[in-house]
Amino acid sequence: MLQLNPGETRDLTFVLGVLERERYEAEIPEYLKLITDADTALQQVKDHWLELCSRLKVDTPDPALNIMVNYWLKYQTISCRLLGRTAFYQCGGAFGYRDQLQDSQIWLTLDPPKTRQQILTHASHQQSDGTVQHWWHPISEEGRLTDISDDLLWLPFVTCNYLNETGDSSILDASVVYLDKGSGSLFEHCERAIDKALTRLSPRGLSLMGEGDWNDGMNGVGKDWKGESIWLSHFLIGILNSFAQVCREAGKTDKESRFLNAAETLKKAVLEHAFAGDWFIRATTDKGAVIGSSSCDEGKIFLNAQTWAIINNVVAGTFAQSLLDQVEKYLYKDYGVLLFTPAYTIVDKDIGYLTRYSPGVRENGGVYTHAAIWAMWAQDKAGRGEKVYDTFKRLCPPLLSNARPDKYMGEPYVTPGNIEGPESLNEGRGAWTWYSGSSGWLYKSAIDNLLGIKPEGDKLTVKPNMPVDWNGFTAERQFRGKTYCITVKRSKPGSDKLDISIEPQS
Repeated sequence: MLQLNPGETRDLTFVLGVLERERYEAEIPEYLKLITDADTALQQVKDHWLELCSRLKVDTPDPALNIMVNYWLKYQTISCRLLGRTAFYQCGGAFGYRDQLQDSQIWLTLDPPKTRQQILTHASHQQSDGTVQHWWHPISEEGRLTDISDDLLWLPFVTCNYLNETGDSSILDASVVYLDKGSGSLFEHCERAIDKALTRLSPRGLSLMGEGDWNDGMNGVGKDWKGESIWLSHFLIGILNSFAQVCREAGKTDKESRFLNAAETLKKAVLEHAFAGDWFIRATTDKGAVIGSSSCDEGKIFLNAQTWAIINNVVAGTFAQSLLDQVEKYLYKDYGVLLFTPAYTIVDKDIGYLTRYSPGVRENGGVYTHAAIWAMWAQDKAGRGEKVYDTFKRLCPPLLSNARPDKYMGEPYVTPGNIEGPESLNEGRGAWTWYSGSSGWLYKSAIDNLLGIKPEGDKLTVKPNMPVDWNGFTAERQFRGKTYCITVKRSKPGSDKLDISIEPQS
């Protein structure tokens, strides 16, 4: 028992480990050595994270943005989502097909080969027909094949982003085994994923929901492969267009034409069948019921069906402006952007398990941070620059906590999976912190859409949506083997003109 006298301090080191009994005497001295080296080991850990985080740095007038982008969003995504894959709200340990693929985009600005490895790892969990495991556990490699319809498409999505960042087209030729039989290049893996999605279209030409799309909680909508997903249709349109460009650069012009034609056909079907006069519907059920229109008593307007129409150029111009006006009118709250509204108050098996959550909780009408961040992307795409920062501030953990700490209740340094919505008795309360894919997306959107630093073609471009009360900011970002020092200054207070310099570090 340790006893401390008044004012006395002691440093204690605890070592935890598992040893086989017969190896105990041989190995315990090494474990005891850790005690004397604990301070050194701890400093090595700190140095590792400081060096890793320093590979992208920003200095803006917003200290909350600075500390989140420079440190916490990277740390949350890498330590919790990619390495640990566990937290207090969810002790899982598995790789989610869509989850860790999206998370791995954090490496694009820090250590791109790690994104490459994640892509190839996920490709190896695809079957030869293009379908993939929804999740799997490492070591045992046991996982679950499902009829969730979006998982397989995140492989070409992240592959395209990797190519945009690195220009490393050699990844497309990498040979990867299929889960069931045979092997193929990564290009073939991506192509099979897209082709499988193109076989899953309704008679009206819209993407089918299956057991769920990005929103797993809509698992009742299309279990008989009749219900349609409008969000998935938007998503597939974007992937078809992006991968068509990959085909063009690879000299596969026949495939380029096929994917472009498929994208245009799907876009026409969406515009003909999915726009309900004020906004896009979210889905139709196996029974043909519409989800997400003004005629619905609950679940009238859904966020993803509007934002991704803009992100993937299904609509533009005044059409896009009108959609975002509706999103801001119905879904924007001081504490984020709702996934949809109003929340469901009655369990509906034809929609899915999200209706079993209490109204306003998680996917049932709360802020689902992952999707709310995509609103930043849509605002940027629509040219509403002032709304990009406005949306960021509604989602930034230090600002949420500082504004209402007794109500928000989440840690002020990590993103929450969700924030409870207006129908909840705990409106504005954050939950499911740490183990949320929102951290990587908030990092990416803050850099790409707010600060506007992103690759275009073979160049690094800077097109900031700088708030009117900022006079400028600086950043350091790696791109294709070089570190660039970026300076943005307002030419004079109140002016829209910005002076921008991008210089390689000597």
